[in-house]
Amino acid sequence: MAALSSGHLATDFANGAVPALLPFLVARFDLSYTLAGLVMLAWAVSSSVVQPAFGLWSDRRGAIWLLPLGLALGGVGIGLAAAAPSYWLVLALIVVSGLGTAAYHPEGSKFAAYVSGERRASGMSLFSVGGNLGYALGPIVTTALVLRFGLEGGLLLAVPCLAVAAALVAATPYLKRFVPDRASRGRALGEDRPRAMALLLTVIAVRNVSWFGLITFVPLFEVARGHSEAYGNRVLAAMLLAGGLGTLAAGPIADRVGRRPVLMASVLAMGPLILLYLFVGGLAGATALAAVGVCVIGTFGVTMVMAQEYLPRHIGMASGLTTGLAIGLGGVAAVGLGALADAIDLERALYVCAAAPALGIVLTALLPSSRAPRVLDPEPVTS
Repeated sequence: MAALSSGHLATDFANGAVPALLPFLVARFDLSYTLAGLVMLAWAVSSSVVQPAFGLWSDRRGAIWLLPLGLALGGVGIGLAAAAPSYWLVLALIVVSGLGTAAYHPEGSKFAAYVSGERRASGMSLFSVGGNLGYALGPIVTTALVLRFGLEGGLLLAVPCLAVAAALVAATPYLKRFVPDRASRGRALGEDRPRAMALLLTVIAVRNVSWFGLITFVPLFEVARGHSEAYGNRVLAAMLLAGGLGTLAAGPIADRVGRRPVLMASVLAMGPLILLYLFVGGLAGATALAAVGVCVIGTFGVTMVMAQEYLPRHIGMASGLTTGLAIGLGGVAAVGLGALADAIDLERALYVCAAAPALGIVLTALLPSSRAPRVLDPEPVTS
């Protein structure tokens, strides 16, 4: 789990650099809010929407080599994107980085399920916290590098990703020991529930309308309020870091009281917290935004486990759909919010982020309870 979570940290470190780069890219290329949102859309589509395809590949053939390869592509792509001389080249390199992310997540999530044992939500939280902390560190490190060296300093963002990718290559023989043998794969693990899965994906997509709007425009909103780019990225980093720490609590609580109650509580709290951030600002607003991070990021592992329990026979596909397609569709909202901000103003556009969770509350109430299926036996493969 340490190896998998470290890889998750590094790949989402590259992801966290994307919104942090936006204020600097806006200044360099004189971008509108719509074009800034298009950067996030390119990242969302490439890193998320194609994940189910990698998940299907993982379920059918296995592809552990995607772990180091995906991580390396993610780091190299974001590093080159930071220093790219044109806006359209930035978009192309963001897509390369996103494809690396899409390759890593389904395979990494599947192996995390193998090694989690009976406490699936707790184990998945340990896997998720690596990614969440990486996503929080991305803006902090990116801002420091760009302020010190300019956008060309963003090339250094590839270094930690390449280092962890090399470590994963070395750890691959050990990770292979946890692949279930053919007999284990053939055991009855419960029936797939595609309708429940579709409803869960809709909940995640609706919730991520708010989430992608915030991670895209919070730094720009703080600049519009009169703060510096560095301050805006610190507020974003606080939200992401709080979410990463919240993951450690959400998993064990979900194992004790159930997945659905934890998810419902997080969706209920999102709208009021976002309004508090918009209306109050300052330390109180930043604290409310950090709590939004706990609500969303903290329950990533919970929703992933629910997906694997709804599709117990296709856990790679379930992971790809949860972290991929549903989140990617939420990313489409970034472009729509950018267009709305250009037409009206950014603050009013962000009110949509506060309103979107209302539909998620209704949909979460309709979710069936997810009873954990019998976990795959992670006995080492002998040959």
